[in-house]
Amino acid sequence: MKKKTLFLALLTGLPGSASAAWTLPAGAASLAAAIAMAALVTALFVYLLKLLSRLHVYAELRLSAWAASAVKGVKLQQVQLLTAERITEWLIFLLNALRVLLTLVLIYFYLPILFSFFPWTRGLAGELFGYVLRPLKELTLSFLGYIPDMIFVAVTVVCVHYFLRFLYTITREVARGRVVFKGFYPDWAVPTFQIARFIIWAFTLVIIFPYLPGSDSPAFKGVSVFLGVLFSLGSSSAIANAVAGIIITYMRPFKRGDRVKIVDTVGNVMEKTLLVTRVKTVKNEHVTIPNALVLGSHIVNYTAQAEGESLILHTSVTIGYDVPWRKVHELLVASARAAEGVSAEPAPFVYQTALNDFHVSYELNAYAEKADGMAAVYSSLHQNIQDKFAEAGVEILSPAYSALRGGRGPVLPPKPA
Repeated sequence: MKKKTLFLALLTGLPGSASAAWTLPAGAASLAAAIAMAALVTALFVYLLKLLSRLHVYAELRLSAWAASAVKGVKLQQVQLLTAERITEWLIFLLNALRVLLTLVLIYFYLPILFSFFPWTRGLAGELFGYVLRPLKELTLSFLGYIPDMIFVAVTVVCVHYFLRFLYTITREVARGRVVFKGFYPDWAVPTFQIARFIIWAFTLVIIFPYLPGSDSPAFKGVSVFLGVLFSLGSSSAIANAVAGIIITYMRPFKRGDRVKIVDTVGNVMEKTLLVTRVKTVKNEHVTIPNALVLGSHIVNYTAQAEGESLILHTSVTIGYDVPWRKVHELLVASARAAEGVSAEPAPFVYQTALNDFHVSYELNAYAEKADGMAAVYSSLHQNIQDKFAEAGVEILSPAYSALRGGRGPVLPPKPA
């Protein structure tokens, strides 16, 4: 009897307990039952931990065996993104993470159940369960309250998606020339659709924004303002190029494949995007020109001229005053007719552009068949001019030079027959 009283006194004097407040509700029998239940739950907890460990080892062995034969690497064309070994390591990592998670769940449920057996720790059990149950309850209620807004957002996005698919079908037919609108060119179809798609999605975002979760929170508003300021400060040049690209699209100064001259760059247009225009020169150099620079400079489209009234290529030569101008005209026209890529009709023609101090400047003009071969046509023209004038014994005074006349009479061309 004395030992029993001492045991009860020790229990009521545990650290953190007030001896006057804590009493055994049903005596030693209740305490013994609580200890027995605690031992049983602890034994079950240890058994579950050992079972979880064995299942983990078994699952890891089976996973390794399956991965060795079934898992393949991930490749993007010729680039190896993920090897089979790395994928296997990730799967094993996920398996280990699952084991840790299940262990924490067991510990979380074990401790409140253990504490609930004793009156002085029974309040901790409800508190520990509340740490998880309260957030789950709030998340569940928030999700249920968001369902109507989520339905509105989903219906809006689906309607916009299928409306854009309908517009794309019309755009494709307009681009192919099957659907024709007066004053609307086929090459406008795709850019117009892209602009319309951007505007439609922007308005859609404005409509569904109030229905997004957390849109009313100060943090969400602060992030939106920060991103807006960052976009405004860092994209001024990009916006200028984009606006210029839209204007160029509807101006139609050139199209893909045209031979053009933009500032000092001469070549074929390879690509025309919203921000830049890419040109391939005759030297196979790929030049990227911002659309703002394209819009602010003069553009020469040789292809459009060749397809319309024919493109005129011109080159200049200087000949002395002693050579009759009619003969020079004849030699220059013959040189143009013999050049490859020069049209027979309209016929080449010559202008006398200047009467200089020591020679006369002649300009040969010839119509080119295609704009793509301008460099070759110019080379052929110059070769033929050299050959024709050499055969006729006429000296080309380019560059000019000075010579002493030695007191001779005036140098005049012979009188025309």
